[in-house]
Amino acid sequence: MTFITRPLCRRARAATIGLALSATLLSACAPLLVGGAMVGGTLVFMDRRTTGAQVDDQGIELKAANRIKETVADRAHINVTSYNRTVLMTGEATTDADRTAIEQAVQRVENVRSIVNEIGVMSPSSISARSNDTIITSKVKATLVDARDLQANAFKVVTERSVVYLMGRVTEREATRASDLTRGIAGVDKVVRVFEVITEAELADSAPRK
Repeated sequence: MTFITRPLCRRARAATIGLALSATLLSACAPLLVGGAMVGGTLVFMDRRTTGAQVDDQGIELKAANRIKETVADRAHINVTSYNRTVLMTGEATTDADRTAIEQAVQRVENVRSIVNEIGVMSPSSISARSNDTIITSKVKATLVDARDLQANAFKVVTERSVVYLMGRVTEREATRASDLTRGIAGVDKVVRVFEVITEAELADSAPRK
């Protein structure tokens, strides 16, 4: 897994065409996010995870959301995103103790392979900040859709406090290209790569056979 953080500050054009399409292709983040992949139809066929992994990811997100609610109730604003059984946790907890308790609760969820804990210890983000994050996520998704050399639905995009987290099972070329594109989008402060990096040969082997 590659995990890279770097500051971003460049301006990019706003992408509006294709937002509806990108919303279908890529899941968005929300408080106690329960998104995951669309299991059934074309997206399963095109997804680089196995069908079993996609089902597990949906189950992990649901169970993790419930465990977090039981652990901290309304004391935290947490987003949970699972990709190929790797769980990304973002949002805010008011104390270090709650942050640790949340991670421990999610670790006990069945099928979780690893956890990336990006929960900040601070007051919950404002509604306006979350709305801004939603806009940034839409811009990133639209930009990935517009990129002719990327398969947009290979990526999951999560934005928290203007930090964009990119997840997916991708090659190093794809990881670099997607990160560079995201870096140029207005409003993005930083990119965090939470990729499962595979080789070009592994990608070719996983492609659907005609």
